[in-house]
Parts: sequence; structure tokens; C-alpha cells
Amino acid sequence: MMIRIRSRDGLERVTIDNPVATVAELQAAIESQLRVPRHAQILSTNQNLLLAKASTDLTRFTDMSNPNTPISSLKIGHGSIIYLAYEGERAVAGPAFKPAGSFGRKMTIDDLIAKQMRITRQENPHCELVSFDRDAANAFQHYVSESLAFAVKRGGFMYGTVSEEGKVEVDFIYEPPQQGTEDNLMLFRDLEEEKLVEAIALGLRMRRVGFIFTQTVSQDKKDYTMSNSEILQAVELHAEGDLKEWVTAMVKLEVNEDGGAEVHFEAFQISDMCVRLFKEDWFEREVKEEVDPKLSRMKKDVVVGVKDTREVDNDFFLVVVKISDHQGPLSLTFPIENRMSPRTMNALKNHLDRTKNLPFVKRISDFHLLLLLARFLDIKTDIPALTGCVLTQATVPEGYHLLIESLANAA
Repeated sequence: MMIRIRSRDGLERVTIDNPVATVAELQAAIESQLRVPRHAQILSTNQNLLLAKASTDLTRFTDMSNPNTPISSLKIGHGSIIYLAYEGERAVAGPAFKPAGSFGRKMTIDDLIAKQMRITRQENPHCELVSFDRDAANAFQHYVSESLAFAVKRGGFMYGTVSEEGKVEVDFIYEPPQQGTEDNLMLFRDLEEEKLVEAIALGLRMRRVGFIFTQTVSQDKKDYTMSNSEILQAVELHAEGDLKEWVTAMVKLEVNEDGGAEVHFEAFQISDMCVRLFKEDWFEREVKEEVDPKLSRMKKDVVVGVKDTREVDNDFFLVVVKISDHQGPLSLTFPIENRMSPRTMNALKNHLDRTKNLPFVKRISDFHLLLLLARFLDIKTDIPALTGCVLTQATVPEGYHLLIESLANAA
């Protein structure tokens, strides 16, 4: 059983052989595999654990404080994410090398593999072109520009379609719970909400096709395309997506020749080599401040050109993708999830009042509205029925019409 552990160090994984393990057994696995002492661990299924600013705040998270509690009773299973806070520094064991005689040290199998790991640029992307729905792209960049002023990072998952020729069309962007700073973006993945997002996408015959994030104004003066921490986050999500046409898009503010500010979209694919290195655990996951952000650090030597090195220029991992735009099938005027202003059912009432002159199916043809409604609907019957109407622009059954109107009027 594999369990994902989110801490201040990023997302890591531990494996447990016992499917009915207790909290104590999970703590032991974290101690042995991640080198975090058991006595220093505070675990919780609540992502707010990582937002605690003082030691006293940590005492509020008690859902995993009993070491005898079976983790299955906490709905923790294969692939689940739990949150880990700890004080102090981790002692991460490094490789042990033993000299052997006057001819130098012995070569291990890992050493031989490292000598064969040659980093080269990937010339062609698997994605021929990425096209953004104009309204979806504008809604994302407008919030970052007007509300966040490009001062902190923001991210989202892109959903749409992939053609047989490798063209990706992005029709909506889902923004998960997150916290952005000037240099880092931490995603607090809500698996229950993501199940609803996936159900809506499936009903619309769409799928997750990539990740979009912003760079801050302060990053404009840095001499890199993407930083090492951005590469790590992007390749992790790319590997999770398991789609060869997966796109990583970046939005940033640049100063033009006249001194004015312009918003730029750039699109890349993370190279096949980068994904392989990540899956085989070559990357140093803890990005240290003294490492140049334009370089990714490896745990073992790799070959770049004719040089053995542990530091690889991030640009080796990026394959440029052409960008276009289109007008997608959905409207995108409903308030967007997980932003600074919480959404209420008043937003639904206001939206329906504002669009009352349109056919009802048009009024609900908005992903962000459907995501709000999905919290009150059955994921197996109601969501497929509604998304089916939106997909074909068919008449919404009267029962659903009345249900949605009643939810709006109950606000």
C-alpha cells in the first residue's frame, strides 16, 4: 500500500505491507523511509496542519494522535494523502562508497547506471499544439493580475480534449485549494472535490490535460525559464497525469519595450527523460537555497554533454509547445472555487437571475457552477444526467430544473 505524505518538504511516498496498519505502523514507516523521527511527527488528514504557525496550533490536530487507531478507519488507503508536521532537521542517509585498492573504489550497479544516464534535449513534443478557451484563460490571468497583482503564485489543473494528432484543447481550469507565496506554490489537494471534478469532466467527455501556474513579478528578473522547485512540481503532476500529451503552462508578467506590463502565456511539455528521472527517484527533492534555481540537482552523477555532473540546467527538461486559442463549449462567468472570497448559494441565485433570458441548459453550462451543484447531487446518477444535457445542449428535465431553482432560492 502506497501512501503520499505532504510536509513542508513537498510530496513524498511511503509504502506499507500491512493493509490494516495502525497509526503507529505508519509512523514507523515514515521514520524508516523518510528519516523523520517518530517522536517528532504530527500527522493529520487535515491539510490545515501545514498552515499552523506555532507549536500550540499543532495540538488542535488530534485525528491521528492515537497510535493504535487503524488507518483504514480514517479512510486512509492506497494513494491517500496525509499531512506531516515536524520540528527540527531530517537526517537523510547518503550513499556509502568504499575505496578498493590502488585502482580506486569499486563500481556498483548504481554507478554503472549513472554513467549511462545521459541527459539530452528532447527536440519534439508529443503535443502538437495547445489551444486555450479564451474565457478560461482570461478568468485565470485576470484574477492573478487584478486580485493577486502577480505577487504570489497561483495554479490550476487544465481540462479539455486531446485529438488523435496530439492537439490539446483546454476548455476549463479547476483551481484546487492552495497557498501561494512569492517563490512557492503549495497545493492542498481535496480528493473528494477532485472526484466531483473528474465526474463532471467525464460527463462532458473531457479529461485532465495539464497544469497551469503563474510566476511572480519578482521572478521576472531571474535568469531561468522555470526554477528547480517549479520543475519538481510540474514533473510530479505530469507523472501523475500519465498522459503523453500533458501540457505545463506558465503565466507571467513582463515589461515591454515601452515600459508597460504585459501578461504572457507560455506552454511546455516536461521531457520524457525528466519524467523518467523523477519516476526512478533521481531528483533531490529538498531544494536547498544555495543551489542555483536554474539548476535541478540529482542524487547521482548524470552525463550532460561530455561532463559528469549532479546539476542539470532546467531548460534541458523543457520542450516548447505552440499556443493557440478558441471559443470552447462552456460559459465561464460563474464565481470560481477556492479563491479568496468563498462561494455561497447566493452566487447561484444571482447567476440564474442574470441569465434568465437564456434556455435553462445554457444557464448551467458552466463548469464552476456544475462543481457547486455537484456537492448536492449524486455522483453516479445526477452528475452524468446534467452533464449529458450540457454536452448535447438538450432540455434539462423538469425535476433537475426545479431542484436547482430551489437550491438557489434557499440561499
